Amino acid sequence: MRWPFDCYIGLMSIKCLPLLAILLLGSIVTPAQTPSIAGTWVLTRADKLLPDGTRVSDYGDNPHGLVIFTSDGYYSVQIYRAERLNFSSGDKLKGTPEEYKEASLSTSVHFGRYTLNPAKATITFHIDRSSFPNQDDTTQVRPYEIRGNELSWKVAPRPDGSIPITILHRVSSEERPPVKGLN
Repeated sequence: MRWPFDCYIGLMSIKCLPLLAILLLGSIVTPAQTPSIAGTWVLTRADKLLPDGTRVSDYGDNPHGLVIFTSDGYYSVQIYRAERLNFSSGDKLKGTPEEYKEASLSTSVHFGRYTLNPAKATITFHIDRSSFPNQDDTTQVRPYEIRGNELSWKVAPRPDGSIPITILHRVSSEERPPVKGLN
Protein backbone atom coordinates (compact mmCIF):
# COMPACT_ATOMS: atom_id res chain seq x y z
CA MET A 1 0.00 0.00 0.00
CA ARG A 2 1.28 3.44 -0.87
CA TRP A 3 0.56 6.35 1.52
CA PRO A 4 -0.83 9.53 0.01
CA PHE A 5 2.32 11.45 0.87
CA ASP A 6 5.60 11.26 2.72
CA CYS A 7 6.96 13.77 5.21
CA TYR A 8 10.59 14.43 5.78
CA ILE A 9 12.20 15.25 9.10
CA GLY A 10 15.73 16.13 8.19
CA LEU A 11 16.72 13.37 5.78
CA MET A 12 14.39 10.80 7.34
CA SER A 13 11.18 9.94 5.48
CA ILE A 14 8.07 9.12 7.51
CA LYS A 15 4.50 8.43 6.55
CA CYS A 16 2.40 11.53 7.40
CA LEU A 17 -1.02 9.95 7.80
CA PRO A 18 -0.12 7.80 10.84
CA LEU A 19 1.83 10.74 12.34
CA LEU A 20 -1.18 13.04 11.93
CA ALA A 21 -3.45 10.43 13.54
CA ILE A 22 -1.13 10.14 16.55
CA LEU A 23 -0.93 13.92 16.93
CA LEU A 24 -4.72 14.30 16.71
CA LEU A 25 -5.31 11.49 19.21
CA GLY A 26 -2.86 13.12 21.60
CA SER A 27 -4.75 16.40 21.47
CA ILE A 28 -8.11 14.69 22.04
CA VAL A 29 -7.01 12.53 24.98
CA THR A 30 -5.98 15.05 27.63
CA PRO A 31 -5.50 14.44 31.32
CA ALA A 32 -8.32 15.45 33.66
CA GLN A 33 -7.89 19.02 34.80
CA THR A 34 -8.48 20.33 38.29
CA PRO A 35 -11.39 22.78 38.33
CA SER A 36 -10.32 26.38 38.77
CA ILE A 37 -11.56 28.30 41.79
CA ALA A 38 -11.01 31.65 40.05
CA GLY A 39 -14.23 33.64 40.05
CA THR A 40 -16.90 34.94 42.40
CA TRP A 41 -18.43 32.74 45.08
CA VAL A 42 -21.45 33.54 47.29
CA LEU A 43 -21.62 32.20 50.83
CA THR A 44 -24.38 29.62 51.29
CA ARG A 45 -23.46 28.44 54.80
CA ALA A 46 -20.94 29.17 57.51
CA ASP A 47 -21.07 26.25 59.91
CA LYS A 48 -18.93 24.88 62.68
CA LEU A 49 -18.32 21.28 63.58
CA LEU A 50 -18.39 20.83 67.34
CA PRO A 51 -16.05 18.38 69.11
CA ASP A 52 -19.00 15.99 69.69
CA GLY A 53 -19.63 15.83 65.89
CA THR A 54 -22.65 18.15 65.89
CA ARG A 55 -22.75 20.64 63.03
CA VAL A 56 -24.29 24.05 63.82
CA SER A 57 -24.49 27.48 62.21
CA ASP A 58 -21.51 29.70 63.04
CA TYR A 59 -22.84 33.06 61.75
CA GLY A 60 -26.57 32.68 62.25
CA ASP A 61 -29.28 31.18 60.10
CA ASN A 62 -28.73 33.36 57.03
CA PRO A 63 -25.08 34.49 56.86
CA HIS A 64 -23.96 36.81 54.09
CA GLY A 65 -20.67 36.60 52.31
CA LEU A 66 -18.70 36.87 49.16
CA VAL A 67 -15.37 35.35 48.15
CA ILE A 68 -13.45 36.40 45.07
CA PHE A 69 -10.48 34.48 43.67
CA THR A 70 -8.64 36.07 40.75
CA SER A 71 -6.87 34.01 38.12
CA ASP A 72 -3.58 35.73 39.01
CA GLY A 73 -3.64 34.55 42.63
CA TYR A 74 -5.39 37.24 44.70
CA TYR A 75 -8.41 36.67 46.91
CA SER A 76 -10.86 38.43 49.23
CA VAL A 77 -13.05 36.65 51.82
CA GLN A 78 -15.98 38.43 53.48
CA ILE A 79 -18.36 36.66 55.88
CA TYR A 80 -21.00 38.46 57.97
CA ARG A 81 -23.68 37.41 60.40
CA ALA A 82 -27.07 38.35 58.92
CA GLU A 83 -28.35 40.03 62.06
CA ARG A 84 -25.83 42.62 63.26
CA LEU A 85 -26.11 45.12 66.06
CA ASN A 86 -26.21 48.76 64.92
CA PHE A 87 -24.19 51.36 66.80
CA SER A 88 -26.71 53.36 68.86
CA SER A 89 -24.78 56.60 68.31
CA GLY A 90 -24.72 56.11 64.55
CA ASP A 91 -20.97 56.91 64.75
CA LYS A 92 -18.39 54.15 64.33
CA LEU A 93 -15.96 56.11 66.51
CA LYS A 94 -18.42 56.36 69.42
CA GLY A 95 -19.45 52.74 69.94
CA THR A 96 -19.92 51.07 73.27
CA PRO A 97 -17.64 48.17 74.30
CA GLU A 98 -20.52 45.76 73.56
CA GLU A 99 -21.07 47.27 70.09
CA TYR A 100 -17.36 46.95 69.25
CA LYS A 101 -17.30 43.36 70.52
CA GLU A 102 -20.39 42.45 68.49
CA ALA A 103 -19.02 44.14 65.34
CA SER A 104 -15.80 42.17 65.68
CA LEU A 105 -17.43 38.80 66.36
CA SER A 106 -20.05 39.13 63.60
CA THR A 107 -17.52 39.25 60.74
CA SER A 108 -14.66 37.31 59.25
CA VAL A 109 -12.81 39.27 56.59
CA HIS A 110 -9.36 38.78 55.07
CA PHE A 111 -7.54 39.28 51.79
CA GLY A 112 -4.20 38.51 50.18
CA ARG A 113 -2.85 35.89 47.81
CA TYR A 114 -3.71 32.22 47.50
CA THR A 115 -2.22 29.03 46.11
CA LEU A 116 -3.87 25.67 45.47
CA ASN A 117 -2.38 22.24 45.85
CA PRO A 118 -4.86 20.01 43.98
CA ALA A 119 -2.85 16.85 44.79
CA LYS A 120 -3.28 17.47 48.53
CA ALA A 121 -6.67 19.24 48.11
CA THR A 122 -5.45 22.25 50.08
CA ILE A 123 -5.77 25.96 49.58
CA THR A 124 -3.17 28.21 51.16
CA PHE A 125 -4.22 31.72 52.12
CA HIS A 126 -1.28 34.11 52.33
CA ILE A 127 -3.14 36.65 54.44
CA ASP A 128 -2.15 40.28 53.98
CA ARG A 129 -4.79 41.77 56.31
CA SER A 130 -7.63 40.34 58.36
CA SER A 131 -10.44 41.59 60.57
CA PHE A 132 -8.61 39.54 63.25
CA PRO A 133 -5.23 41.36 63.44
CA ASN A 134 -3.41 38.27 64.72
CA GLN A 135 -3.80 36.78 61.22
CA ASP A 136 -2.09 39.70 59.44
CA ASP A 137 0.98 38.53 57.49
CA THR A 138 0.29 34.85 58.20
CA THR A 139 -0.22 31.76 56.08
CA GLN A 140 -3.23 29.49 56.62
CA VAL A 141 -3.50 26.08 54.92
CA ARG A 142 -7.01 24.66 54.65
CA PRO A 143 -8.40 21.47 53.12
CA TYR A 144 -10.92 22.22 50.39
CA GLU A 145 -13.41 20.37 48.25
CA ILE A 146 -15.11 21.28 44.97
CA ARG A 147 -18.34 19.52 43.96
CA GLY A 148 -19.79 21.03 40.81
CA ASN A 149 -20.49 24.68 41.63
CA GLU A 150 -19.92 24.25 45.38
CA LEU A 151 -16.63 25.03 47.11
CA SER A 152 -16.03 24.35 50.79
CA TRP A 153 -13.09 24.48 53.15
CA LYS A 154 -12.39 23.81 56.79
CA VAL A 155 -10.51 26.17 59.08
CA ALA A 156 -8.09 24.90 61.74
CA PRO A 157 -9.79 24.05 65.04
CA ARG A 158 -10.47 26.95 67.39
CA PRO A 159 -9.36 26.87 71.04
CA ASP A 160 -12.80 25.45 71.98
CA GLY A 161 -12.25 22.55 69.53
CA SER A 162 -14.89 23.67 67.01
CA ILE A 163 -13.96 23.61 63.31
CA PRO A 164 -15.40 26.36 61.07
CA ILE A 165 -16.62 25.20 57.66
CA THR A 166 -17.23 27.66 54.81
CA ILE A 167 -19.60 26.61 52.00
CA LEU A 168 -19.85 28.69 48.82
CA HIS A 169 -21.72 28.61 45.50
CA ARG A 170 -19.99 29.73 42.30
CA VAL A 171 -21.70 32.67 40.64
CA SER A 172 -22.24 31.92 36.95
CA SER A 173 -22.25 34.60 34.28
CA GLU A 174 -26.07 34.49 34.37
CA GLU A 175 -26.27 35.00 38.12
CA ARG A 176 -25.49 38.01 40.27
CA PRO A 177 -24.81 37.76 43.96
CA PRO A 178 -27.63 39.23 46.01
CA VAL A 179 -26.79 42.66 47.39
CA LYS A 180 -29.30 43.79 49.99
CA GLY A 181 -31.10 46.93 48.88
CA LEU A 182 -29.82 46.72 45.29
CA ASN A 183 -31.72 43.71 43.93
